[in-house]
Amino acid sequence: MLIAGATLWGVGALYYSPLLPEEWRAYGAGAYAALTILAFLFLPLRGRTALGALAVFGILVVLFLRIPASNDRDWEPEVAFTPYATVRNFDYRTETDFTPRWETRTYYLSELVGADVIAVYWAGKAIAHIMVSFDFGGKEHLAVSIETRKEKGERYSTLAGFFRQYELYYVVADERDVIRVRTTYRRPQEDVYVYRTRAPLKNIHRVFLDYVRSMNELRVRPTYYNTLTTNCTTSILFHTRMNPEAPPMSWKVLLSGYVPDYLYELGKVDTMKPFAELEKLSRVNARAHAADKDPAFSQRIREGLPRPAPPP
Repeated sequence: MLIAGATLWGVGALYYSPLLPEEWRAYGAGAYAALTILAFLFLPLRGRTALGALAVFGILVVLFLRIPASNDRDWEPEVAFTPYATVRNFDYRTETDFTPRWETRTYYLSELVGADVIAVYWAGKAIAHIMVSFDFGGKEHLAVSIETRKEKGERYSTLAGFFRQYELYYVVADERDVIRVRTTYRRPQEDVYVYRTRAPLKNIHRVFLDYVRSMNELRVRPTYYNTLTTNCTTSILFHTRMNPEAPPMSWKVLLSGYVPDYLYELGKVDTMKPFAELEKLSRVNARAHAADKDPAFSQRIREGLPRPAPPP
């Protein structure tokens, strides 16, 4: 099983990562798999063959870990700039037809009063894209979406995301951008839910500052996204580890569509209503359509959202 797992990983690394020129990746992955199988079929000393296979695997791992991430690529316009006092607030006509607008904004930690979790669904209950939106006094919300940073023409692949195919990127945006593009312009439209969270203010401040620290660090030391370990949801969990009351890892974090259920179980969102009712109230698509470009977009999509009791 160990050799089989190592071989599968090696095939994926050779096929998806830039260890080989793109035109040679399929050949390299196929040759690696074929040679490993042939070695075990025809070489007499299985123990030495296994050691040899593991040695080759070890060399692959070392080379793989040395693949450098970069901020200097021909990026898609949605991720063209690293966040550094810049907020994305695009004017969309369709998902792919928009006027880019990067705004310089100033936020004061003293005005940060809350944080909401945003869950976006497009293919059933199990998987969702999770974002956090920081509430600066009710009138202004700053949404942060942890994503892949794709180059022009590049498409997302869950498998490729295991093999250093995409840099990690923090989209720092106005909610009229990251929510409205999903509820209004993406085809098919996605289901967006906003949950007000229940946490001590000092914890929210620590998490926000850790977000800022990570964004500043990525600006000078880019790193890779990973489908399992460094994705939109696990990265949020790691940021909450700044707090002593951080939630433990759960399968509901890995199956990210269940994150709202998990927060409900932990008492981190409103629990005065059954979860099914809270979930229904938290869906903001209709309100987002109605608010559209209104400067009060963030307030309007939260109309009727339950606000949890403050923590003790």
